Amino acid sequence: MKIAFVGKGGSGKTTLSSLFIRHLAAAGAPVVAVDADINQHLGCALGLEESRAAALPAMGDRLPLIKDYLRGDNPRIASAETMIKTTPPGEGSRLLRVTEDNPVYDACAREVELDGGAVRLMVTGPFTDADLGVACYHSKTGAVELFLNHLVDGRDEYVVVDMTAGSDSFASGMFTRFDITFLVAEPTRKGVSVYRQYKEYARDYGVVLRVVGNKVQGQDDLDFLRAEVGDDLLVTVGHSDWVRAMEKGRPRRFEFLEDADRRALRLLQVAADATYELRDWKRYTQQMAHFHLKNAASWGNERTGADLAAQIDPGFVLGEGVTAPA
Repeated sequence: MKIAFVGKGGSGKTTLSSLFIRHLAAAGAPVVAVDADINQHLGCALGLEESRAAALPAMGDRLPLIKDYLRGDNPRIASAETMIKTTPPGEGSRLLRVTEDNPVYDACAREVELDGGAVRLMVTGPFTDADLGVACYHSKTGAVELFLNHLVDGRDEYVVVDMTAGSDSFASGMFTRFDITFLVAEPTRKGVSVYRQYKEYARDYGVVLRVVGNKVQGQDDLDFLRAEVGDDLLVTVGHSDWVRAMEKGRPRRFEFLEDADRRALRLLQVAADATYELRDWKRYTQQMAHFHLKNAASWGNERTGADLAAQIDPGFVLGEGVTAPA
């Protein structure tokens, strides 16, 4: 299952995504965690020291390797240089699985031990002063989009992505790559404004969107969220002493997380698992092609000097039964 956490800056989406990752790992599920936020905090939220989190290999810095591996011997992709962030897989492309070992994971993923299990963690890499004027942050998140485009995940396997804040997710088609998107919203006008924006953008693409109310302190906060987001509200969470201790760098064992938060995390997993039956790999593949054509026409063809529409394999449909070259 591919799961996104989105929300405005400061909403608590990284904290909630890290709790969900811990919950899945404690249940023994295979998990790939991806920090795709412009502010890279997921590693620390999973308990890494700041120095170790800063030393994680950046996917954005390893984009040539990722492209070269994924294109495999796909005859429609002449070279790694002609691949852009939206390039879809086709016959001959190499695909990725959650639990396998491959050069992409070797280069970009590191195992993080949690008190309830372990997960693979991948990060885009931070947007630094050196990028100003010479690069766009979306060139870094492009590595995540290529990863998701070539990923074949199954039931009871989880890829959890902490997305960049606000509406930046709509700079490409990455917002359509998920089985479910959890939007973390505070009970404020600013908190629900991102929800409205996301709902509007995602309306035509079959995006499953559920709202997690955060920092809810009482009935008035709950009534506000219910009035603003309606049936999209899945669950709410409030103050947590466990989370406060984690944020101070004094994490307790995960088993001591408050019961209310544990129930909330179980509801998130139930909601995510339920979307498995809604999977439509044909539509998923068609959406890849749709956004690839848009990017090719707007900048990709000019950037690469190639007709990138020709990269689309009309007979290819990504799915769990698809095999790829070794």
